[in-house]
Amino acid sequence: MRPRLPTHSSGGSARSVADVADEVQGTVRTDAPDSNSLDERDRQFRELRLDGVTRAFGTTDALRDFTITIRGGEFVAFLGPSGSGKSTALNCLSGLLPLTSGEIWLDDRRIDTLPPERRGFAMVFQNYALFPHLDVRRNVGFGLRMRKVPKPETARRVAEALALVQLSHKAESHPAQLSGGEQQRVAIARAIVCEPPLVLMDEPLSNLDAKLRLEMRTEIRRLHQDLGLTTVYVTHDQHEALSLADRIVILRRGVVEQVGVPSEVYTEPQTDFVAGFIGYRNALPGNVVEGHGRRTNVAVGDLQLVGTSPAAMPPGGNAVVRIRPDDLVVRHGGDGPNQIPLKVEVVEYGGREFVVEGVTPGGQRLYFTASEALRPGDSVTVAVDPEQVRVFPPTEEGR
Repeated sequence: MRPRLPTHSSGGSARSVADVADEVQGTVRTDAPDSNSLDERDRQFRELRLDGVTRAFGTTDALRDFTITIRGGEFVAFLGPSGSGKSTALNCLSGLLPLTSGEIWLDDRRIDTLPPERRGFAMVFQNYALFPHLDVRRNVGFGLRMRKVPKPETARRVAEALALVQLSHKAESHPAQLSGGEQQRVAIARAIVCEPPLVLMDEPLSNLDAKLRLEMRTEIRRLHQDLGLTTVYVTHDQHEALSLADRIVILRRGVVEQVGVPSEVYTEPQTDFVAGFIGYRNALPGNVVEGHGRRTNVAVGDLQLVGTSPAAMPPGGNAVVRIRPDDLVVRHGGDGPNQIPLKVEVVEYGGREFVVEGVTPGGQRLYFTASEALRPGDSVTVAVDPEQVRVFPPTEEGR
């Protein structure tokens, strides 16, 4: 269903500002696309498909065989470190970068042959990209004016967009008079006012401080829930991806490592890289002793640890044991699997808990959280449920 900016009338179902303006003016909209553009039907697309998309720079593939289907109305995050290919994928989708190979389809229409301006997608950039000499109202309405949308309709749609991002009172302000968070909300309003079939966001919160990032995360999620706009969001921050996205695509060196809903990616990482990137900070190299299906026993120095692996691993092979710091629990006596003696080296106060770095008898470093105030030099034992331990074949990041 086409995303619509809701009106604030006292009754009836929500309608787009464009519909209201058409009724009042009794005119045909003047921003209709030509035959080489996406038309009104494309704004109601069922799925967007990237099939085998590859983008090379010289002899280096920045993106390789990238394949994914995005459903209409879905919020998808491209997550990965610098150089993973996430922004390259976004720029290929927008048309800013031509494909080396592969295809992009919107339902039954191939669109990778269209230039960016004919795709009709909206982009929100990291640096806001606002016109400093225009006030907020004119910045938001710029795209509508370029499409020659009638002035009454433009005014209505801009007013609705500013209300949605809670900036109606800043309509006459200039960008220099706004905070970073307000400038980013103006950029978002400018994107949604044109009612695009797809919104592309390239690390839009990276320039904001921690408090504003949290506020804007909530704002972006609320807007997506209210409008149902199909959104592709690029970030290197796993917390942003987990909190915002319906699905997450994790990339490494131009290749997709895993695709899944946030809870699946968080609890069932499929590779050592994904586990380390998504929060399994502790990485212990070892050797597989035995395996029973996915249940795997690993020797880490003199320690024997039990965990689960994505697939059966042969005895004798190298392995990396991954554990989240908050899954390790301080034990005061008792028996059980996965008990690890540590000597405390560093203690950081984190407010509700302490973040502790300790060293095993074999010299491996482990991070864990504790509710009690430990001191450097203390000897403690930590334990972890085997169900919370992940075992993977080693990768370069896991060594």
